[in-house]
Amino acid sequence: MHNGHTVPFLQGFDGTVLVCYGDMPLLRKEVYEALSEKGYNPIGQIVGYLLSEDPTYITNTNNARALIRKIDRDELMRELVKCYLELD
Repeated sequence: MHNGHTVPFLQGFDGTVLVCYGDMPLLRKEVYEALSEKGYNPIGQIVGYLLSEDPTYITNTNNARALIRKIDRDELMRELVKCYLELD
């Protein structure tokens, strides 16, 4: 998707970029790393949390559960679907 503006630091980048509102907390890498460190499948655990809102899908290791609970689940899921469908 192209809106006519070029972002210099992305020149030559050939991949997907997720653009979020400035006040939307990002799904932090620390959550993924904490789940991985505990031997869990991070993607599966995060999806389970997003679908169920059950915080026990996310480990307390490295404060991961508190970090992910700061994220608006519905907004994150809307953004992920829009990104997946390549919509504005």
